[in-house]
Amino acid sequence: MKLDARAAAGALGNPAAYRAVLLHGPDAGLVRERGGALVRAVLGQADDPFRLAEFDREGFARIPEEMAALALTGGRRVVRVREADDRAASAVTAALKGPGEALLVLEAGELPSRSKLRALIERAPDAAAIGCYPEEGRTLAQTIRTRLGEREVGITSEALDWLCGRLGADRMASAAEIDKLALYAGPGGRIEIADALAVAGDLAGLSLEDALFAATLGDPARADRALEQAMAEGAAPVGVIRAALIHVQRLHRARAAMAAGVAEQEAMRQLRPPVFIRRTGAFAAALRLWPETALAAASEGLFEAERACKRTGAPAETLCRNAIAALARRAARARKGK
Repeated sequence: MKLDARAAAGALGNPAAYRAVLLHGPDAGLVRERGGALVRAVLGQADDPFRLAEFDREGFARIPEEMAALALTGGRRVVRVREADDRAASAVTAALKGPGEALLVLEAGELPSRSKLRALIERAPDAAAIGCYPEEGRTLAQTIRTRLGEREVGITSEALDWLCGRLGADRMASAAEIDKLALYAGPGGRIEIADALAVAGDLAGLSLEDALFAATLGDPARADRALEQAMAEGAAPVGVIRAALIHVQRLHRARAAMAAGVAEQEAMRQLRPPVFIRRTGAFAAALRLWPETALAAASEGLFEAERACKRTGAPAETLCRNAIAALARRAARARKGK
């Protein structure tokens, strides 16, 4: 069955009613975090190798056997499978039809609604599918406040807005950045925009930011290399597209201000959060390449790319790469025309 947010919270804390739980979605960090929560819900804090089996896609054929096995030390076992996809469907079907009381935890990436594995789990009465999607907007802002508040650290609205524009694509990476800021401020401290700029990373490091600036400056080769590095460091395709959309929207806002008579440097200073000082030159150069109409069209294209990632069976990574490449080609044509 497919669980909503409230039911998912209950299942993660007590999965006794399920033989299998599928965790899927673009937020790889949240998938891992929830997979760990399920393991702890069954095994507690005990490190008992006889009650836990872990493997990836190379071990799909082992699923029925591991599900049927009994722990030498007694108690319910957990079979945790990473990189799950439709190739595991037949083994999961056999496991659910077979014997055993173990909990099968399937950790997957994005799966379309017609995915065989997802459909199998959503139809099974003793299995649950839980979507793991990046936090954004008010939900992400509340998570940041709450996590900082637990450490007695406050945050200004400007710093919070800046963080919301950079965090969220990966739950575990976001948590690490927030914890780093909390440690920097200390109990009773308060995060200002300068602190956020000095301490917080960009989840996939500077490589994602490099990819976006290279794309909007018309350097396809550099954009592709930086995007490859960002993905290797854990950037999710949907997270990359959202970051690109934010970047293009900021250019669009500055361009609109310039069209209203505001000077270029002042238009950049008016942005919230402000353009990072070491990026002001690149941001200004991109502004000169992109007219308002082109930025509006680019925003729409990125919106469509994000929708396509969620609604079609096309690989999200391919859609992401195509979206960034389209930005780079448009800017490259503008550079040649100058």
